Formats: sequence, C-alpha cells, structure tokens
Amino acid sequence: MSKGSQFEIPVLFLTFNRLNTAKKVFAEIKKSNVSKLYISSDGPRENKPEENEIIEEIRSYILGNIDWECEIFTMFNNTNLGCKTAVSNAINWFFDNEEMGIVLEDDCLPSQSFFPYCEQLLRHYKDDERVFLISGYNKQQKWKHDQQDYFFSNLGGIWGWASWRRAWKFYDVDANDLDEFIYQDGFTNSLGVELGKLKQDMIYTGLRQNLLDSWALQWGYARHKNNGLTCIPSISQIQNIGFGEDATHTIGEDEANVINFEIEMPMKENTFVVPDLEYDSMVFERPSYVKRLFKKISKFFSNLN
Repeated sequence: MSKGSQFEIPVLFLTFNRLNTAKKVFAEIKKSNVSKLYISSDGPRENKPEENEIIEEIRSYILGNIDWECEIFTMFNNTNLGCKTAVSNAINWFFDNEEMGIVLEDDCLPSQSFFPYCEQLLRHYKDDERVFLISGYNKQQKWKHDQQDYFFSNLGGIWGWASWRRAWKFYDVDANDLDEFIYQDGFTNSLGVELGKLKQDMIYTGLRQNLLDSWALQWGYARHKNNGLTCIPSISQIQNIGFGEDATHTIGEDEANVINFEIEMPMKENTFVVPDLEYDSMVFERPSYVKRLFKKISKFFSNLN
C-alpha cells in the first residue's frame, strides 16, 4: 500500500475488556487506513458488573478515534454472550456482509505488512477451494524463510487471520457431526495417526465435555473435515500481547515468544499447494496446544469456585 491509500479489504475487530491491548491493535488498524471496519464488542459478565465501565470506554475510544474516511459497522452486545457465542456471531455477521476479510482480536498485534500479506493471498486464492484460512501467526517465528515467503499447513492459528465466505460457510458452532467424523476415523484420515489423535482429543474434550467456551475449536474442525489448508507466513506477522493475569482466554505466558515482523511485499507465489508436514509435526516439540488446553480447563474449574 502506498502512503495515504485506502486498504480495501474489510477488517473485523473483536474487543472485550482490555483497553491497553485494544488501543495497540487499533493503532495498527488505523495506520493501515482501512476502508471498512466492523467492530464487535461483548458485554459485561453478570458476576463482573465493573466491566461495564471499561467496555464502554473501549467502545468510545475506538469510535472516537476513527478520524479517516471509513465505513463503520458495530455489533455491541448489552450482555455477555461469552467467547463461543459472541465471537462466532460476530464472524457470521461479518461474512454475511463480506465476501472476504480480515479478523483481528484485541490482543493480536499485527505488523503493517500483515494487511497487504492478507490482501495478496485473499485475492490470489479467492477461488481455490483447497485453501480455507490465511494465518498471520507463525509459531516458529521464522520457518524456511530463505526458501519461500509463505507456505501451507494442515493447522494454522487464528491469532490474526483472514478468510472467505466460501470457507466460513462450513463453520458449525455446535459441530453437530463431530461424533460421526470421529467414528469414521476422520481426524486420522485427515491428519495422520499422531497429529490426528492429538487434534481429536483436543476438540472432543473441549466441545463435547463442555470444558471450553470456544469458537476456535469448531473452526479448526471445519477445516479438518474438509481438508482445508492454511497459508502461513514464513516470518510471523502477529505478536500475541494478551498473555497475563487479566487474560480471559490466553493463560500463562506465550512459550513461543513470537514477535511480529515486517516483510517485503509483494510476495513470491508458492506454487506447491501442499501442507508442510515438518512444520505441522513441530506441534509435538513445543507443547503450546496441549499445555494451553489443560491450562484453560484448569482455569475453567477454578472460576467455578
């Protein structure tokens, strides 16, 4: 993007109760000069009425600092719907209105190159139904960056991402056919024995035992059951700044310590549309998925006390 030009890809900004991180992410959205901004904000939790003031402050801050030419759309919940319902409703709303777009949560800090990175891949793979997700986060921070600008994965994170209506249409917040997919060994057939078992256990435990207030597990499941691939940058474009004591869903520390980088645009096309199984296997060497799952489960039960 040239300085002063408008960024034409719509952006959905998801916020909740942390002004500090929301300000930082919003500042990067503002720099990108987006032409369409969707803002979703969940309401205060019933047992935390003090959240009402900070949530209103966040909403007012964002709306009061949109000082560039921009179409603005809002979904402000009066009461707390929780992560599963509030986020999935917001993304449904977004893709009901837009053919493609970027989704940023208020703790996912993008580099400025994240925006044209998403735009290039959104446009290039618009009609390629093999590709479901464009992720800005590379949990290895840098991966074969001397060989390629981006690559494909069976996995891929949702800390700063983009997609299309054509892919999101497969999303089912209740994952109604999960048990049948497991019965037919779907995870093993899609991901292999070891990774398939890990993902099956994570998704089944989180959803069927109702231990996680999650929208993201269902998005992963939608991709796995359709063999949907993810584009991942060879150098990470996202830093998660949401870890800390006040976090609702990011618990403890970011073991990977991934920061965001600027990359040179435009990127060179990767003509090999196949998953990098070596990258995918690294999930076993860095226990972030499993560790985070059980930390969330532990926090869930501690919050009941």
